Amino acid sequence: MKKTFVLVVLFVLPLVAYLFFASGVNNFGKLPILTTNLPELSNFEGEVKLENKITILGFLGNDIENRRGNAFNLNQKIYKRFGDFNDLQFIMIVPKGTESKAAALKKELGKLSDVTKWNFAFGTNQEIISFFNAMQTGLQLDEDMGTPYVFIVDKELNLRGRNDDEDEGVKYGFNTTSVAELNNKMEDDVKIILAEYRLALKKNNANRSEQ
Repeated sequence: MKKTFVLVVLFVLPLVAYLFFASGVNNFGKLPILTTNLPELSNFEGEVKLENKITILGFLGNDIENRRGNAFNLNQKIYKRFGDFNDLQFIMIVPKGTESKAAALKKELGKLSDVTKWNFAFGTNQEIISFFNAMQTGLQLDEDMGTPYVFIVDKELNLRGRNDDEDEGVKYGFNTTSVAELNNKMEDDVKIILAEYRLALKKNNANRSEQ
């Protein structure tokens, strides 16, 4: 009996675990594309761009101090977990004139983690509104040009999200006010898109080695 139990632990459970995770990847496949051909951040100051990076994109607005809690939630629940991935970056779009506030926030976040991949893009109100509208989320910026929602943008400048969310149907962004939403939904979706690109990279490398 003991021998059978040991064999189950050593051989069967790892196989079950593998099949579980493999089926999860197959079921999710790719994170759905919700909006295509987003504009690049060429008109924004800050020396950042979206192309060739997986981007967690946010809009902190003029009142950055009152968005500190949102930024800290995002930093603790998403950035600290996934920030080590080379292809991932975090960009917060904020109005011109908030450079010192943005620097102060980054300094505070830096007390908790390495914030190398926390970046800011500075634009006029009209540039921010134009970019936000291009995402076609149905959400709105507040009067300070901010929103608690953050978004996932892929390397090809497509907005990714959920088209079958159990609560919202189509889910364009993630509310950083809600730690539960970051834990239960955004974390899963970031895992999916990172796995998607890693799988594509492995396939490309395998194809090259066969040539």
